[in-house]
Amino acid sequence: MLSKRLKAARLKKKLTQQELANRLKTTKGTISNYENGHSTPSNEMLKELALVLEVSTDYLLGVTDSINTSLTHLPDDEEEMKEFFSNPELNLFFKEMKESPEEQLEELREIWEVIKKRNKKK
Repeated sequence: MLSKRLKAARLKKKLTQQELANRLKTTKGTISNYENGHSTPSNEMLKELALVLEVSTDYLLGVTDSINTSLTHLPDDEEEMKEFFSNPELNLFFKEMKESPEEQLEELREIWEVIKKRNKKK
């Protein structure tokens, strides 16, 4: 079930196996193995696949036939958050930032304010 639904969701998003692999920081071979049923993704990878493909993990696992996720119809600002967390690079940055000491977070806020002010002058 997972292999067929994963491939169908990928094709619906018009992604190649390589493009999906790039977004997930994995290899084309890994995606191919998932789609051919030779291996199964970890729980963490399953969640990442669902986010990128904009389907629920329940759909991928065959628990439900509803392809829609609770994130499908969101107000604009929540859509932006969904896009943010669907981007593996930004997601990794957020995870690293979340684990940083408060002093580093404060420094990052100060740097961000400088960048914003610089852009306002342009």
